[in-house]
Amino acid sequence: MYIKEQLPNGIRVVTEEIPHVRSVSIGLWVGVGSRDETDENSGIAHFIEHMMFKGTKNRSAKQIAEELDAIGGQLNAFTAKEYTCYYAKTLDEHFPKSLNLLADMFFNSLYDPQEIDKERNVIIEEINMYEDAPDELIHDLFASTLWNNHPLGRSIIGTREVVEKINRADIISFLKTFYTPDQLVIAVAGNVKHDRVMELITPLFDRMEGKSTARNYAKPVPVYQVATKKKDTEQVHLCIGVPGLPLDHEQIYSLYVLNSILGGGISSRLFQEIREERGLAYSVYSYHNSYKDAGLFSIYTGLSLKNIGPVVELISRELKQIKAGKVTEEEVFRAKEQLKGSLYLGLENVSNRMSRIGKSELCLGRIITPEEAVEKINRVGIKDVQLLAEQLFASDKMVLTSIGPMDHKIDIVL
Repeated sequence: MYIKEQLPNGIRVVTEEIPHVRSVSIGLWVGVGSRDETDENSGIAHFIEHMMFKGTKNRSAKQIAEELDAIGGQLNAFTAKEYTCYYAKTLDEHFPKSLNLLADMFFNSLYDPQEIDKERNVIIEEINMYEDAPDELIHDLFASTLWNNHPLGRSIIGTREVVEKINRADIISFLKTFYTPDQLVIAVAGNVKHDRVMELITPLFDRMEGKSTARNYAKPVPVYQVATKKKDTEQVHLCIGVPGLPLDHEQIYSLYVLNSILGGGISSRLFQEIREERGLAYSVYSYHNSYKDAGLFSIYTGLSLKNIGPVVELISRELKQIKAGKVTEEEVFRAKEQLKGSLYLGLENVSNRMSRIGKSELCLGRIITPEEAVEKINRVGIKDVQLLAEQLFASDKMVLTSIGPMDHKIDIVL
């Protein structure tokens, strides 16, 4: 059972009691991410996430790490395009301690200039590592090509040029602007009662003040083009895709099924045809990312230069077949069972449950129950998949990006 309560200052608290486990997971979900940045401070949301662990008025960075280790807990954070999350998982008896630690980091981090300079170097090394991983870099290249000059197309981690300039004043200004009560959701799942959660959270968070300014997000306008980045690698890394669907779109569950059939698992068409049947690539899959008002759908593969032509032809063929309705009842049934199985297996982990309710409340303003999700999955049929494929896949809506030892462009015809 999910319970939602709002503090007088606007902070939303959502809980799910799971009495048969011994753990509790808590997440502080802030409705700000790389989409809220400008060209001048790109990467600052991710920088702040790092700095939360670098010491507070009450604890050093080492003490923060030692306190969670001493109780066998886990503490981490991540930054996304539209939100940032700080989370901890501990035994239920240590829930108060983990909550106090998160609150201390959230409100009392020092953002010491010396620590900022240290972490600046760490993040630049992270950028260097990322740029040495073309199988990861290709996805940012795809997003930046599809959404040219839009914040959703920028890398979350930022660039060296901007990271080198970020200072304490920039960080404090960003926090005051975006880290406000109305942008915070506290999600808790595990062996703890809602009343106990509220008893502990209220004195720690009810003093938080401020209100975010209205954000008039510009909806990204897709740019259909080909981008090739020449790099001395053993493989060519390729993304082929189209604009997808936003989070709350009425066809989003049809997209889940379509993705599963096309490239969402080891029984998918692309995996079976390209890897298993023909041995043309080791890694091949499709995926979709959804945001408040936009989405992207992409097919990724890493392969030898000589195999690009045959693989692109096979991808084109599979897209054409789905558009033509050449999908079987068995494929749709298998995809739906895969989605439902993944959903229910994920619910066996309290951290997944916490993430589910936190993200749902923050991004959609409501919690989608597993039963509601399963009901919507069950409604999807062959015609729904075909209709969506016809809407998404067209030659004039394709974006192709590649990284590798090639300097010619690739074409795909649908």
